[in-house]
Amino acid sequence: MALFLTHHTPWPAPQTAYEAEALAFCRSWLAGQNTFTLHTSGSTGTPKPITLTRAQMQASARLTGQTLGLVPGDTALVCLNIRYVAGIMMLVRGLELDLPMTIIEPEANPFTHLTADTNSFAFTALVPLQLQTILSAGNESQAGHLNAMKAILVGGAATSPALEQAVQGITAPVYATYGMTETVSHIALRRLNGSTRSEWFTALNGVNLGVDERGCLHITSAATNGEQIQTNDVVDLPDPMHFRLLGRADRVINSGGVKIQPEQVEQLIQRVLAQNQASGLPRLFVAGLPDEKLGQRVVVVCEQVSLSDAQWTALQAIIRKEAGPYAVPREWLTVPQFAETPTGKVDQRAILAGIR
Repeated sequence: MALFLTHHTPWPAPQTAYEAEALAFCRSWLAGQNTFTLHTSGSTGTPKPITLTRAQMQASARLTGQTLGLVPGDTALVCLNIRYVAGIMMLVRGLELDLPMTIIEPEANPFTHLTADTNSFAFTALVPLQLQTILSAGNESQAGHLNAMKAILVGGAATSPALEQAVQGITAPVYATYGMTETVSHIALRRLNGSTRSEWFTALNGVNLGVDERGCLHITSAATNGEQIQTNDVVDLPDPMHFRLLGRADRVINSGGVKIQPEQVEQLIQRVLAQNQASGLPRLFVAGLPDEKLGQRVVVVCEQVSLSDAQWTALQAIIRKEAGPYAVPREWLTVPQFAETPTGKVDQRAILAGIR
């Protein structure tokens, strides 16, 4: 099912509870409601309610439109969960920028609803799993929808090396986003494909960045209502407009007194696996589990896929060489299925609780 909304035609009756929820928000927005309460995703802590003002949301939507060159009449595909900021802000962008919207309830491949006869879209936002699923389908019609866009945003989770390689086949600009509920969606973009692809995020106009004593990013912008938002994201910030994510301060593993940033080990593992696997990569993450001797031992937690003894030994040798002996995982733990947050992110806390 899909719901089509424009400023210039009567809105259809909702066919599902999800469509009714989307229409209710849109009507509240057009009626001039001034505050909206959203919830954080819960991927890095307990979900909490956050109240955003209309002015904050308008500032964010307009800045995205300016940055991506969106103009009235550009069509938008809304396929992120509208119960969270990324999906809600797609609706706000459509309403504020006069973008006709096709609203689809979130699923792994939202393009299954689209055919070769479906009108092209100028803009969409996806989570990495959705984009990976679309690309893995190998459907020419779906690839055509991607290539016809002015911009494709990818956020909500880190993009893997394999996905970043796969998007090189997309001719439309693809951007990784950085943001959160507190910043009213993204405040920085990183080009993933084409000649201008980069490892560095670039802040949007009017966004001020800095770091605290831990090297963690803080953000101030019109979308934050001029307030400084402090994050737990450790970054490399060479100038006030550009940064590179190194990992989260609250994910650091202390193993034998040595601090290890697990995201860097994850990237290395994914790169090695991508070189040796023809099919899609499994979902995995690196974590620290309690250890009587080390305090924490480094482990890899992977969904469904196990390694042979030879593969595991070879992987450990590569990690030892490139990241040092303390970063070498002691175990490869396989679980049948990853728990997820309501926004589709891997719920590491719930998974680790099941292992312990």
